[in-house]
Amino acid sequence: MLASLLTTILGTLAGTGGGLVLLATMAMVFPPAILVPVHTVVQLAVGTSRAVIMWRYILRATVLPFLIGSAIGASVGAQIFISLPGGLLQGAIGLFILLLVWLPRFTRLGPEKHRFAALGFVATFLGMFVSATGTLVAPFVASASPDRRNHSATLSVLMAVVHTMKLIAFGLLGVGVAAYTPLIVGMIGTAVLGSWVGLKLLHRMSERVFRIIFQVLVTCLAVRLLWVGAVETGIF
Repeated sequence: MLASLLTTILGTLAGTGGGLVLLATMAMVFPPAILVPVHTVVQLAVGTSRAVIMWRYILRATVLPFLIGSAIGASVGAQIFISLPGGLLQGAIGLFILLLVWLPRFTRLGPEKHRFAALGFVATFLGMFVSATGTLVAPFVASASPDRRNHSATLSVLMAVVHTMKLIAFGLLGVGVAAYTPLIVGMIGTAVLGSWVGLKLLHRMSERVFRIIFQVLVTCLAVRLLWVGAVETGIF
């Protein structure tokens, strides 16, 4: 529960990363088969609470296209759940994120609604296998956001969409998390508190500091994904 609190604050302040850090922490406790569904439930609470608290900052034009793409991504991903190599996927995502962060013009290609529809599909499809895809979505949101609060609020609602679609797909696949209900409820409570604390701190942070922290953290997370992917595929 402490991990849920701290990673939610981190995700609010840095614009991304909280979900991935929480996933790494939970991997030390939960069995692999249940890790992604439980992490998805908790992250849905994180995204929803932050989106509710920061609703006035959401870039609403991005939500509907992303929702449509996400629904399609979940339905396709559910058809081949667990049949793709996780290491290869993580390495590819890490490489793609580095490209987006350091060559940001790629995050502005094409009309915004088409861009976010495609992003919703890719993020939800990949999220069926590697769970924490917020780091992939974040560079696109950063590019579209004039302010750090727009970034945090919009990323939260888009990731809430991803997690909702994944939970629907997991439910149809018969993946249950009922045995972990007490722990999940506790983690949700601390996540809501973390969203509130994070927002208070975000208001005090300058835009320049936010952008620097975001770029450094996303780069580190992308390099980590590349490393994990290389290890799991036997390159190292």
